[in-house]
Amino acid sequence: MAGPLTVPRLPPHDPGTPALSVVDMHTGGEPLRIVLAGCPEVVGPTLLAKRRYMRQHLDHVRRRLMFEPRGHRDMYGAVLVPSELPDAHLGVLFLNNEGYSSMCGHAVLALGRFALDFGLVPAPPADAREALVNIHCPCGLVAAFVECEGGRSRGPVRFHSVPAFVLATDFLVDVPGLGKVVVDVAYGGAFYAFVSAEKLGLDVCSAKTRDLVAAARAVTEAVKAQFKINHPDSEDLAFLYGTILTDGKDTYNEEPTTNICVFADEQVDRSPTGSGVTARIALQYHKGLLELNQTRAFKSSATGSVFTGKAVREAKCGDFKAVIVEVSGRAHYTGTASFIVEDDDPLRDGFLLK
Repeated sequence: MAGPLTVPRLPPHDPGTPALSVVDMHTGGEPLRIVLAGCPEVVGPTLLAKRRYMRQHLDHVRRRLMFEPRGHRDMYGAVLVPSELPDAHLGVLFLNNEGYSSMCGHAVLALGRFALDFGLVPAPPADAREALVNIHCPCGLVAAFVECEGGRSRGPVRFHSVPAFVLATDFLVDVPGLGKVVVDVAYGGAFYAFVSAEKLGLDVCSAKTRDLVAAARAVTEAVKAQFKINHPDSEDLAFLYGTILTDGKDTYNEEPTTNICVFADEQVDRSPTGSGVTARIALQYHKGLLELNQTRAFKSSATGSVFTGKAVREAKCGDFKAVIVEVSGRAHYTGTASFIVEDDDPLRDGFLLK
């Protein structure tokens, strides 16, 4: 009988290309691949400059980790970088199937746990029940509060958003194949178009995912073509990230309201979407449907996972009236991996299937 199989630390690979070591997590079913090691230095004096540098010079890292055969078209990632902000414990660049987003709530919830467990923040006192993790996202500084016990994370995480505001309400767009559609556009660290799926002839709770994706994509493209997105702080933030289809239940109710977010290149969020919940809370508060510190539950139509959110205080973003939103959810670890490249692999930088 042969002896036990001896597995080398890493398979044969290009010695000039460092292995990419990652920790994988998920929040409400939405994946997060956190890069531990192997990414070249991301250069830039500010986080937004680092984001531009990575897009221009290191995009192969994103493609190798997000795309097949190492990932899939709905994979999501995070590269940790130094921050120029004195109060930040870490900076982060978010990766998706299209590029680099400005905010990601599900990732912040996961990174809160990760930062505490991997020693990226000072260890809290042994009797502490919550640890603060300040995460510098491209949209700004986001404070995460991590439930802990004995200095380790446990239970849910909550975060306080950047100022969230409404850019437009009841905006009429002409959507090819769907006709005239009324949408709202709001910002929760990223800009989203919001529309009730019922207005598109769909039930967000029971329709096939491919039908919801097709409708959301059509709305996104129409809004991009017919409405100018602007952000008072930076042009880097002035883009429509995606469309969130809702069940139309915007009036306050103790029961969860359901939505699905389609962002980037038809990427489907498995979670209720943290930055989307932020924007949706801002929208409901703006319309007078929600009061400060009134908690709502938001359910993903993809997995049934739930986040909660509430507007905790009023704020300003440029001339826009805004709110700081608290979003809560649970993140879990799923594994670790080291990804390599062989120098003769024609698909070394990955591929996507439509």
